[in-house]
Amino acid sequence: MAPKKLSTKRSRRDTTGEGSSAASGFNSHRFQSSEHQHRFEAIRGWSFHRERRVKLREDEYTDFQEEVARRHWTPLVTPMAKFDPEIVLEFYANA
Repeated sequence: MAPKKLSTKRSRRDTTGEGSSAASGFNSHRFQSSEHQHRFEAIRGWSFHRERRVKLREDEYTDFQEEVARRHWTPLVTPMAKFDPEIVLEFYANA
């Protein structure tokens, strides 16, 4: 007879929050204070809109484009292809 597989479902205890950082207290590795942790829980349902990509032609706003290149800001003005919403929410909770 084959061995029984472990269930991949969460137990009732896990769904009530026992053992999670919220129930066990303040998570000092992620948040600056317990108020920041509560703020994270409050904003957890936020949705995000992707940044709008703007492509400038070479003959448009040349002074601006030159200044961006001079300051080596190209990575700053290029939107990221992917982002982790949990990290963004954690940033806003701690801000």
